[in-house]
Amino acid sequence: MTGFVLTPDRLDAGSGIDVVTLGETMAAFRAATPLRLGGTVGLSVAGAESNVAIGLARLGHSVRWIGVTGADELGELVRRTLRAEGVDLSLARIDPDAPTGLILFEARIGDISRVSYYRTGSAGSRLGPKDVAPAFAAPARVPRILHVTGITAGLGERPCAAVRAAVDAARAAGALVCLDVNYRHRLWPVDRAALALRPLLPSVDLLVASDDELSVLSDDPDPVTALRAAGVSEVVVKHGGQGATSHTAQGSVHRPARTVPVVDAVGAGDAFVAGLLSATLDQLDVSGRLDRAVTTGAFAVASSGDWEGLPNRAELSLLDHAPGTAVR
Repeated sequence: MTGFVLTPDRLDAGSGIDVVTLGETMAAFRAATPLRLGGTVGLSVAGAESNVAIGLARLGHSVRWIGVTGADELGELVRRTLRAEGVDLSLARIDPDAPTGLILFEARIGDISRVSYYRTGSAGSRLGPKDVAPAFAAPARVPRILHVTGITAGLGERPCAAVRAAVDAARAAGALVCLDVNYRHRLWPVDRAALALRPLLPSVDLLVASDDELSVLSDDPDPVTALRAAGVSEVVVKHGGQGATSHTAQGSVHRPARTVPVVDAVGAGDAFVAGLLSATLDQLDVSGRLDRAVTTGAFAVASSGDWEGLPNRAELSLLDHAPGTAVR
């Protein structure tokens, strides 16, 4: 069983950039205790799309992140971090009139964190169609895969328009289009998310969603069948600690989650997508693609932070022999 994504003529075309993604990356503050108590706070960066970009770069793929940061020290932290991880920032932009967004994590119970966003009016929310147009301006620049998320579409009218423009351009150029629903209720209600994301479905090759996100894209009692009927070639459903299932015209394939102790569940979905797209670029079959996706997801939950624990290619086999407790 191969699946749609392994068609060599589509994967071999393009500029040498394997994946383009777009979105907001924020400065991330992490506290081991409730913020109201004060104490030491760690500083890093976080953003769903840049998490995927870092994961892909560590696995040896060329990846370009398109986004906007402020002309401030936190924006410089974002840019330095992504450059250090090998992510191409040639189409990223600095906005001198808006600040870099913030996200705060507070450890609460076990691996559960309370998350607070400070992104209203941020530089990242000023991403627009003009920012993504150069990525598809000429045949030599077209990436093999475009990866977009519902988070970017939920940031406002301009970022949502940027997602639509990128999907249209990628589709016209023959690039594979991956959409991770990544629904965030703090950004927008379900009806608005559905209104923005459902029109994209005929242009989406690979859709990634958790079980509870399928209803954002379909009201049908059998959403997977409905999504495939809408034009999506492959629907990959994440089941948390129960693994993931891929649905294509050839049938359904399930893989269980890897066995690791859970330290921090934040970023697991982005790590999963990075592994899935990496294996797609390597032209693995569906089983191999899911295996890599649940493996990279396991690395994410077994370490603290959004992207810090993501593996390089040589580390992918470490879990094959590592003892541990089941992911819960």
